[in-house]
Amino acid sequence: MTRIFSGVKPTGHLTLGNYLGAVRRWAEVDQYRADALFSIVDLHALTVEHDPARVRRLSRQAATLLLAAGLDPARCTVFVQSHVAGHTRLSYLLECTATDGELRRMIQYKEKSVRAKAAGQSVRASLLTYPALMAADILAYRTDEVPVGDDQTQHVELTRDLAERFNLRYGPTFTVPRAVNPPVAARVMDLQDPGSKMGKSHESGAGIVYLLDETDVVRKKVMRAVTDSGREVEYDPVEKPGVANLLEILAACGGGNPTELAGVYDSYGSLKQDTAEAVVELLRPVRARHAQLAADPGQVDQVLKEGAERARGMARPVVDAAYEAIGLLPAG
Repeated sequence: MTRIFSGVKPTGHLTLGNYLGAVRRWAEVDQYRADALFSIVDLHALTVEHDPARVRRLSRQAATLLLAAGLDPARCTVFVQSHVAGHTRLSYLLECTATDGELRRMIQYKEKSVRAKAAGQSVRASLLTYPALMAADILAYRTDEVPVGDDQTQHVELTRDLAERFNLRYGPTFTVPRAVNPPVAARVMDLQDPGSKMGKSHESGAGIVYLLDETDVVRKKVMRAVTDSGREVEYDPVEKPGVANLLEILAACGGGNPTELAGVYDSYGSLKQDTAEAVVELLRPVRARHAQLAADPGQVDQVLKEGAERARGMARPVVDAAYEAIGLLPAG
């Protein structure tokens, strides 16, 4: 059976972009077609300045939302990254396999290091090396497919390179994975800045729909979305990125085609209204289920405990094999 791995980083509240770009597919498709692992990758949240209490709070919230979105612990493995030591054990071996140039070419390192310097902060070494940890997340489970948004494809390509290089140097150890991008809304853009991804860690939330936003807040954010010059509703991501973003969101909510939907509307206002209602209805059951789970945190804790135990059992033999292959003595 195909094995897939993907994760969510607890650096902010999960957004509509996270849901449409990844989480919904995990719940509706991936957990049924594959041996699937989904992780709260909390160690990745430590690469920049952070509040420890907030990381813990967002980690729990993310786990609860994944379950609320439909992930079924009987069908897939849901766990917290830091609860499985194999990730950090393998990460160092992959740091020893990667090159400095490869890591410095990572787009997220370039962007985040610039922001850190602009804010007068030092750039942590982990910001440079965390793609090796991300590769370890994937390779520890002999992953075949990694369902990701298009902004993460570069990291999966690095993971493939590291797996192939390790296998060539030290013998066949890892499965070489491939990135899988969802067909629609792989990258939902900010409603106020359609040139930027709808990211959960943005300082301003005006253009971001969070999964736990109240219904009236969702409507207001969509209705205030930035559109483009002219009045024609056309699907043109280059010339009309604001309208294109709304059409992609509407299409993703209802399973339509952005180009075909454009022909249905004769005004931006009607497009916004329908998109707002589509988003509200899409998120309504997720919010309701989240409220139920949040009222019983012990249930979520048990899911994470059992998920970590299962993940440890899968990762341990792979990581042990990598330690032996690279030349380390086995522990007594």
